[in-house]
Amino acid sequence: MWMKTVFWGLLLFMLVATTMAVEYGARSHNSGPWSWCDPATGYKVSTLTGCRAMVKLQCVGSQVPEAVLRDCCQQLANINNEWCRCGDLSSMLRSVYQELGVREGKEVLPGCLKEVMKLTAASVPEVCKVPIPNPSGDRAGVCYWAAYPDA
Repeated sequence: MWMKTVFWGLLLFMLVATTMAVEYGARSHNSGPWSWCDPATGYKVSTLTGCRAMVKLQCVGSQVPEAVLRDCCQQLANINNEWCRCGDLSSMLRSVYQELGVREGKEVLPGCLKEVMKLTAASVPEVCKVPIPNPSGDRAGVCYWAAYPDA
């Protein structure tokens, strides 16, 4: 008798769990707190103009003026959802590449390699001491996409 009770209990649990998963989009590739950062849902991506300037200057080895650093850090901190900060930095980096006409080449600006610019942009949260989610527990303050070759 108890086996039937366990069976029906598990069946009921699976039915409720499946219904909740469908309702909350658990099967979606874009579910979770980062899904709030999707422009398709109405999220407005920050242009991070101060960070654009900072990343370009750092990449070519120039001194970054204090005002530029302050602007970048303030713009990044103003992104209320910390899950969106790395995504906005990635969008900013893609727009810099587009602006400069960077394709598959290695050099973004004279004296600035694409990989260096990517790592510079990914480390902005650490430089600014602005928190970002870090589920893996390692490389706190550095955007996860820096580890991927085509980010």
